[in-house]
Amino acid sequence: MLDDLFSDRFRAPAECNIRVRGRPITELYPFLGEVRVECSREQAGVATLVFETRRDEHGRWVVQDAEVLVPWEPLSIEAVFGHRTEEVFRGFVRQVRADYPENTASARVTVECQDESLALDREHVRRVWGADVPTRDQLILLEIAGQHGLSVDPTSGAGMSGLVLPQDSTDIRFLRARAEANGYELLFQGGEIYFGPMRLEATPQPTLRVYAGPDTHCRSLSVTTDGHQPNKVAVDLAAQQGSGARRRELTPDLPLLGSRPAEGGRELRDFTWLLTREGSADEEELTARAQRRANDFSMRIKAEGEVDGTAYGHVLRVGQPVSVDGIGEWLGGVFYVDRVSHVFSHEGYLQTIRLLRNAYGDDLGSGAVNALRGLFS
Repeated sequence: MLDDLFSDRFRAPAECNIRVRGRPITELYPFLGEVRVECSREQAGVATLVFETRRDEHGRWVVQDAEVLVPWEPLSIEAVFGHRTEEVFRGFVRQVRADYPENTASARVTVECQDESLALDREHVRRVWGADVPTRDQLILLEIAGQHGLSVDPTSGAGMSGLVLPQDSTDIRFLRARAEANGYELLFQGGEIYFGPMRLEATPQPTLRVYAGPDTHCRSLSVTTDGHQPNKVAVDLAAQQGSGARRRELTPDLPLLGSRPAEGGRELRDFTWLLTREGSADEEELTARAQRRANDFSMRIKAEGEVDGTAYGHVLRVGQPVSVDGIGEWLGGVFYVDRVSHVFSHEGYLQTIRLLRNAYGDDLGSGAVNALRGLFS
């Protein structure tokens, strides 16, 4: 096959590069046992670094007494693939724990980190956005990001307009509330904030291959289809005239990751889920929340597995699509990355993944065309 002719069989192991204030922690690498980074669409990114530690002849502990990894130090983690480097995590040291068990050889230092959203959770802010002139989410986001030295992903959504909004919380809690009100995702990656809808139409990340001989990326993959999910989400809105309420039903509006929707039971009674008001009476917000829930329910196909990071040669990003090849015409195709756990250890670089999909049907093509797509992606 063409894959076999041109693939790189002699891959060097992926390396982990950790920087504090932009400088590699070279002197601590000999004591580093494991690096774990948890990335998710729903929660802040976190990283855990585990070091073995020991005392030198002067009684100083080589890791903790170096005072390199201390709370609030800016830290980044990169995956190095030969001459190419990709960022895995960027944030701050949040907590350091030193363990001194009875056996000194088992002494450990564990460093807990959180992505750059942590800096937005320090100050409680009370203000009214749009008090003088009604504003919009896009302007609020730009101002908050700028205050914290961050930029806004240019593909972010505009959000709602004509807003007069009280803030009585930290900036990150306020932005999360605004993301929920708009039915948006809120992601911190590479010094940028993404505030917008699911990006199913973005260019897929390099293809993940299953059962591809020496070019296999996935050590294992399990795909589940769940038919018992609502096809619609209903929300009760205030009547346009008089009292009472009117019901509106929302169906998914996401582009399909495949040739036909992953739904069934159309010959049965409608499967509709009712959204509670959740403390809001604003029609635009309730509709946006209902639409987001309908879209979430439509992602009925879920894949979980393990990816050999060295064989794949890339850092898989959450909140972006990725192609999966080798799992058949019914289930294969483009998925959306929901969660990735990156682990660097003496055993190599492992990415544990959770992917989502809303359609059946392989949309990757086959044969030589698919082989060339994987080679040059």
